[in-house]
Amino acid sequence: MANTSADSVLGLTDQRLVAALQCDGRLTAEGAARVLSLSPATMRRHLNALTADGTVRVVVSPVARPRDGGSAGALFLRIKVLRGKLDTIVSALAARDDIPFIDVTTVGDEIFAVARTEPGSRDPLVFRRLPATQAVTSLESATVLHVFRLASEWRHAVLTPAECTALIPADSAPRAMPAHSPGPYGVDADPVEQSLIDALAPDARLPATALAARTGHPETTVRRRLAQLTAEGRLVTQVLIDPRRLGLPIEAKLLLHVAPDHLAAAGRALADHPAVHSAFATTGPSNLHAAAYFPDLAALYAFLSRDLVGLGITQIETALVGRTAKRTPPLGPTHSK
Repeated sequence: MANTSADSVLGLTDQRLVAALQCDGRLTAEGAARVLSLSPATMRRHLNALTADGTVRVVVSPVARPRDGGSAGALFLRIKVLRGKLDTIVSALAARDDIPFIDVTTVGDEIFAVARTEPGSRDPLVFRRLPATQAVTSLESATVLHVFRLASEWRHAVLTPAECTALIPADSAPRAMPAHSPGPYGVDADPVEQSLIDALAPDARLPATALAARTGHPETTVRRRLAQLTAEGRLVTQVLIDPRRLGLPIEAKLLLHVAPDHLAAAGRALADHPAVHSAFATTGPSNLHAAAYFPDLAALYAFLSRDLVGLGITQIETALVGRTAKRTPPLGPTHSK
């Protein structure tokens, strides 16, 4: 069962259930039981324990992969601030709807953030507001050019390939979105579908009966539209959990310089690595950005010294995440006002 300590490592059964939810966010206890070879009653107890206290949340992903791998519009920001002003800047950034992700590194005066923006635009946050803030000592920005892996696509490596295949909904298409999608979650949806997606955004496991009550649509319509969204790969879910609960307390940001003729292959190799939860080709001297989870520093060293060999990487800068300041949707239980 799920442990009560906020940072204790979950048992193997719970970790496998988390990985199963990463394959199918709306997985039932019965479906998990068939693949993980445990009884439905056992799976239901574990699932209820994990979700009741917010240890695990399944949400609609706020970012969807464009079909061509291109960017829907995002900037990576690296901000250095005066040490006494770190919390002030973090709070100001966290209050912005266009900043979905904020990490503070172990250096103590450095922030990594993602900003949603229009491709090629002179974003006022980057070009005016942050540079004009005296607390900011330096600012670097890089535009996402190509998506190799999104956080919603990362899978905790505790299942066999056969188990993963069995858990993916049989009628689901590859989870790729149109290159330019107008919806807030990257989904080009009609009003009925959008109302379902909005209702599912903070809790993608809501049953059809609850969705019907919240949206006012007939339950038969809700079930039919959910099946359609799933079949077309347009309902992208993401499991939110503190990686420390999975035995992965080390998160590293990697800024890589890669020779142009190796960039695509290096990006694909990173996306295929079980530790890497996101990887993007970007503008700037560090033309490949990635982030990865590790059980300890020895595993990080092995990754840097062994797994990255032969990928055409000429320079690596590694930054350790000290704390996660913002995830959208937020990491942890929600509280209604």
